[in-house]
Amino acid sequence: MQTNLDSHAKALPNAEEAESILRSCVHCGFCNATCPTYQLLGNELDGPRGRIYLIKQLLEGEPASEKTQLHLDRCLTCRNCETTCPSGVTYHRLLDIGRAELERRVERPIGERLTRKGLRTVISRPAVFDALLKTGRAVRPLLPASVQAKVPARSVVPAKPRPAPRHARRVLMLEGCVQPSLSPNTNAAAARVLDRLGISVTPAREAGCCGATDYHLNAQDAGLDRARRNINAWWTSVEAGVEAIVQTASGCGAFVKEYGHLLRNDPLYATKAARVSALARDLVEVLATEPLDALQPAADVIAMRVAFHCPCTLQHAQKLGGAVESVLTRLGFDLSAVPDAHLCCGSAGTYSITQPELAQKLRDKKMAALESGQPGIIATANIGCQMHLDRAGRTRVRHWIELVEEALGVANTRVHARPGKELTQSALNNSFPCQ
Repeated sequence: MQTNLDSHAKALPNAEEAESILRSCVHCGFCNATCPTYQLLGNELDGPRGRIYLIKQLLEGEPASEKTQLHLDRCLTCRNCETTCPSGVTYHRLLDIGRAELERRVERPIGERLTRKGLRTVISRPAVFDALLKTGRAVRPLLPASVQAKVPARSVVPAKPRPAPRHARRVLMLEGCVQPSLSPNTNAAAARVLDRLGISVTPAREAGCCGATDYHLNAQDAGLDRARRNINAWWTSVEAGVEAIVQTASGCGAFVKEYGHLLRNDPLYATKAARVSALARDLVEVLATEPLDALQPAADVIAMRVAFHCPCTLQHAQKLGGAVESVLTRLGFDLSAVPDAHLCCGSAGTYSITQPELAQKLRDKKMAALESGQPGIIATANIGCQMHLDRAGRTRVRHWIELVEEALGVANTRVHARPGKELTQSALNNSFPCQ
């Protein structure tokens, strides 16, 4: 695609990257075939090709308006189009650049500004989020129906005890912002399963929000500041030789893996950010290389049919589609087929709040696909998807590692953590007692 950026756009920090991405797009339209919003709305401007053209116009100095903002806001940033694109267009990076520039040029209505500020304030602060969630649950019957729909009604599985660090193999784990309140046992289950395999989780209490919420709500400087704080919190352990920085929420993992790119021009953090991104691993990447076949899951747990929803941030951003399914299959779980598994569920970070009508339509389509194989439970790998789908009030949705943890409540007499290393049954029972 030919471009002619205006003088203002050429002065932007990411001007060269934006122009390179624009020129890589050949406008073939293959992306529209897998774009969830284009499928729902049928509007060229609500598909990747149309949005790329809107950003091109913006950077070339053409007038922009709230209509431009609407079409860019409707994008889920699911990155399905990137998986489909034959030209390798890194659409999400162009979208970030375009949204940031549009935010400077077109002022949002006061209601939208307050909503976005509120989301950034609440979601990225676990203590604030937890307090509001508990209050919301306490007064849920008194809330308007639209607000009730956002407050989880189902009971929460409490966190089981975590084993103390005791192995030579160590990893860090991002705790997340909302997951400790909405699904507190997810990270505990991950720590227990990793311990079972001879891997200890080193606590890093100073680490906080990954920065994705701020960044994707166009407060990009704030998002990068959070990335820097996490790098600082992890760096001592990184230098000490931790194997990986593990994320159990694929949305966080996708963003942490981008730290190196996002901070590439920061003279103080570029090298460290690149190292952190290189160490970032989704939980399934760690488990996929371990000897899971030596673990005998409980037959009564794995007998239940499971439908797995692969989040967009796992399959399109991290390119790990099929990885969780492979691990679950190796352990003996009965997985049902999911039609159109590549499509977004509509959660997309804060999208279910900022674009509720589209998000609900996408959720209804996704639930129909997931339930088509009549599963007993739905599993996923991202807290946002988990809560968004579970709010439908239909088949229960949980994180896949919780199913694995429950299935491994009965184990072999000896479990090999690595070739040449063994964990005795008594050690397993002490660190991972049956529940």
